Amino acid sequence: MAIPLLVLLILFAGRTLFNIVIWLLAMWGLFEFYAMSLPADRGLEKKLAALGGSFLVFAPFLDGNFLLALPTFLFLLFAILLLFRCREIATVAGQLAFIMLGFAYIPFLLGHVGLVFGLPHGRKWIFLILLIVMCSDSLAYFVGTALGSHKLYPVISPKKSVEGSLGGLAGGLLAVYLARQFFCPFLTALDCVLLGLLLGILGQIGDLFESMLKRSFGVKDSGALVPGHGGILDRLDSLLFAFPAAYYYALLFM
Repeated sequence: MAIPLLVLLILFAGRTLFNIVIWLLAMWGLFEFYAMSLPADRGLEKKLAALGGSFLVFAPFLDGNFLLALPTFLFLLFAILLLFRCREIATVAGQLAFIMLGFAYIPFLLGHVGLVFGLPHGRKWIFLILLIVMCSDSLAYFVGTALGSHKLYPVISPKKSVEGSLGGLAGGLLAVYLARQFFCPFLTALDCVLLGLLLGILGQIGDLFESMLKRSFGVKDSGALVPGHGGILDRLDSLLFAFPAAYYYALLFM
């Protein structure tokens, strides 16, 4: 059910509705992140950080004079809040750092989805990025399951293999060439190679980065969006790294 709704949203939603959906995803992702990273007695900080930080997805659309206003306000707010709600002096600096990390990791990166939407052929770019990441993930899983014997990064993700990672890169290249044939004729052969490798690599790094965070927080999944399959961050981890790369590639080379 989620995939048809996603396709309809990309095809038919106006820019305002699309950005509202991205804002809601950012808020949801921040709630998950702070549930993992902050202690249970920081309920007020979790709610305020998730709500306030989610508006950072709109930062790229602000006038240059106000671009720094929202992140500056949020930093001052939480610096003052934690100063006067300091409970354990040994942990408070780390808690403020986690709040700031959440802002950089989720809404700043996710805000690039809206920027991609505004590009020429923006809707096609979004389908392209999703296709590359999905094909890369799928082929990495199947190749890794069938042929994987050399561990890729066991400290972070024990099940991932070098063979699976290479399969994922092949999946990304296949996806971008299929996209060129069916709905992205504006891509050159060189674009296909560069985008397939760039997004294939960064998608896998995004997945590993989230796995690193979860292991450091001592959790298996970021949430319970789909039982047995994790939370919203487990669905977005690869995309958070892929969308900014695709946006700046399109901006610089297309």
